[in-house]
Amino acid sequence: MNCRTFRSEQDGSILTLTLDRPDRLNALTFDVYAELRDTFRALELDETVRVVILTGAGRGFCSGGDREDIIAELFRRDAAGLRRFTKMTCDCVAAMRGCPQPIIAAINGTCVGAGAMLALAADFRYAVPSAKIGFIFTRVGLAGADMGATYLLPRVVGMTKATELLMTGDIISSDEAMTIGLLNGVVPADKLMPTAVETASRLAAGPRFGLAMTKALLNQNMGAALAQGLHAETDAQALAMCHPDFKESYEAAMQKRPPRYQ
Repeated sequence: MNCRTFRSEQDGSILTLTLDRPDRLNALTFDVYAELRDTFRALELDETVRVVILTGAGRGFCSGGDREDIIAELFRRDAAGLRRFTKMTCDCVAAMRGCPQPIIAAINGTCVGAGAMLALAADFRYAVPSAKIGFIFTRVGLAGADMGATYLLPRVVGMTKATELLMTGDIISSDEAMTIGLLNGVVPADKLMPTAVETASRLAAGPRFGLAMTKALLNQNMGAALAQGLHAETDAQALAMCHPDFKESYEAAMQKRPPRYQ
């Protein structure tokens, strides 16, 4: 996968995307937003990639939208132009949630604003002890309703804590993020990528179809009533039972060997 605005490296079935503006703490530009959106959309059709790791170069994961490239430009736009921008940012999150491959955010440092939303849109989140995470939109005079924050964050950390984080814009430590359930783990800096790769390898060895279906149903049932959720899972699991991976798992267990998913 050839990316212009960030680095991409594929090792077997694991694709690592690295935001690569370390001098700006990997602040996002219009072009980075657009390419991230298009990349995650394209992955839906890429059968060579089974897991994605998203991280940042240098001492930051992502510091949000670049003040010079984005913020200054927004003041020159009319209402329609502003909405085109906010739709692109939301489309980026939609592409990540719609991407069938599991996404692991390896948070190597500062993770605020839009950067925090990229991490939140991932399926797994690991951070270094020094990482700082904040949904700082109200601190710059905007609404905390940005890139799906009011939808996703309450479902991850609960309504009470999500309200606090989105209204105050407080920046929290990785330890607090772990305590409230925002992170899967806090690991030393030299263990961050190995931990992400280890999790990615476990997922890559699993059933591609089954994992994609799990993610799709997690998305679908976030706002569904129980009856709707049960109905959707009835169809999804029956479909998964028709997939060759199900039979392969059974035969591998009977033969006392690891499954060889296709």
